[in-house]
Amino acid sequence: DVNHAVATYLREEGYSVDTAADGEEGLYKATVWNYDAILLDVMLPKIDGWRVLTDLRKSKKTPVLMLTARDAVNDRVRGLNTGADDYLVKPFELCELSARVKALIRRAAGQPRPLITIGNVVINTTNRTVTRDGAAVALTAKEFALLQFLALHRGELVTRTAIYDHLFDENDETLSNLLDVYI
Repeated sequence: DVNHAVATYLREEGYSVDTAADGEEGLYKATVWNYDAILLDVMLPKIDGWRVLTDLRKSKKTPVLMLTARDAVNDRVRGLNTGADDYLVKPFELCELSARVKALIRRAAGQPRPLITIGNVVINTTNRTVTRDGAAVALTAKEFALLQFLALHRGELVTRTAIYDHLFDENDETLSNLLDVYI
């Protein structure tokens, strides 16, 4: 199934991923928790993607990438006019999906370029690498995700809860001091 394949691929890319089996569950999760981006299929059981997006936009500005088999121009226009930030027609290549998700997250954080420079540290969000004074810094996927999250929110107060919500998905069994270990 596409939902499982996309979730697995994005987890392998280092993302924390929550999934929903239908539009009702997806809308609930999207309004209760804060996500960096939402991938939203148009054809969902219970509540379709159009209604989820309409209801979501009443309270959230989370970037939304619509996924659909509908490739007619009027469907793409409807999605964008309803509040979607991007639109991807199935079938699609997972690498393109990943690139679009990265771009959505960067733009939402006010960082349209893939390079984040903080002093002598350069974070490349495209190839997920970090250098310090030009030398490569070896990081695990979670360490990179934490560094990127903090860099995208530099100058802001970032709570422990916000970090947990962005670093770990709903299926992670996290220990209370795991975040302290990463820090």
